[in-house]
Amino acid sequence: MVRDGYLYAAVLSAAAVACAVVAGPWLAPPWLVLAAFCLYFFRDPEREIPAGNLCVSPADGKVVRILREADGRTRVSIFLNIFNVHVNRAPIGGQIRSAHYSPGRYRMAHLDAASTENERNTLVIGDTDGGRLVEVTQIAGLIARRIVCHKARGDDVQKGERIGLIKFGSRVDVVLGPEWDLAVEKGDKVAGGSSVLATGD
Repeated sequence: MVRDGYLYAAVLSAAAVACAVVAGPWLAPPWLVLAAFCLYFFRDPEREIPAGNLCVSPADGKVVRILREADGRTRVSIFLNIFNVHVNRAPIGGQIRSAHYSPGRYRMAHLDAASTENERNTLVIGDTDGGRLVEVTQIAGLIARRIVCHKARGDDVQKGERIGLIKFGSRVDVVLGPEWDLAVEKGDKVAGGSSVLATGD
């Protein structure tokens, strides 16, 4: 469980008690339902990380876009609805070469424009051999208004390691170089840290 879940649940539970005292017990249940949902939303299950020269999904969700870019790279966009786990994980092991936050708009996260117009945080990770780079971008959505990233430039990460989260509905983009062979298709459902997005040469 991400500790934010306990905080939100505690505040909403306090609101339930206050409503029950001031206006009557019939006002408490909606607040308690919201508190229970926050505990569910901020869950953080353990995942079995596959071994080998693989790029794993950084997030739970659905692959909504696969774009072959002009420079030979491939962009994979994963949409997270409010029922998905929102903890984000490192797609490969290595070192974070750069970290860049960009303020922006809050378009619906499943739209293509969200990749370039929404608030986002981008990490570029180089693998331990230094030959492959993977770019992963946390993108805020219509409801999500806070991106949390626990890593900075120069930090070492393990494949599947937790790197942050996006609160409520959101999107994560992964950009892969031509050295990666894509292992997913549009419409596939993926799990952060355990689903394979691509295999290395």
